[in-house]
Amino acid sequence: MRHFRHGHLPEGFRQLLIDVHADAYADQMDDPFNQRFDWFVEHWSSAEGFTCVVAYDGDQPAGFAYGAPATPGREWWRDAKYEPKAGRTSTYSVSELMVRPKWRKQGISERLHEALLKERTEDLAVLLVEVDHPKVQALYESWGYVKVGERQPFADSPLFAVMVKDLPG
Repeated sequence: MRHFRHGHLPEGFRQLLIDVHADAYADQMDDPFNQRFDWFVEHWSSAEGFTCVVAYDGDQPAGFAYGAPATPGREWWRDAKYEPKAGRTSTYSVSELMVRPKWRKQGISERLHEALLKERTEDLAVLLVEVDHPKVQALYESWGYVKVGERQPFADSPLFAVMVKDLPG
């Protein structure tokens, strides 16, 4: 596992993420939403507080997870009318978590997720998962997330379940 953060990204880092995504979603790359992944990589990796963990098998990237602190007042859970415990509202948005097909079903996604959140000081982690992927939603629930609502952030994006997890910080 290698950790990366805003302001300290090596040459070729963004392209590495784009290439892993292209492999992970090879059967869905005709979807215009998936074709815009390079925009999301640029947006998120430019965010203050961006962090990323990449899992490697030798010199091959097996998968990654990344995110950044949410802008106060614009957290994804706000539209769901979710009420955090005792005003604990600082939120880390887990934007992406993906593992390339060759490395799936080996526990890499859970290790990536744990490594990404290990040193976070926010009160909450939030992520979005497509509502028509109940197995993925169940996986996140097994990691302590709770579905608090649904949202469609872009006109061409899928409908997502909004999932929140309390962090120990």
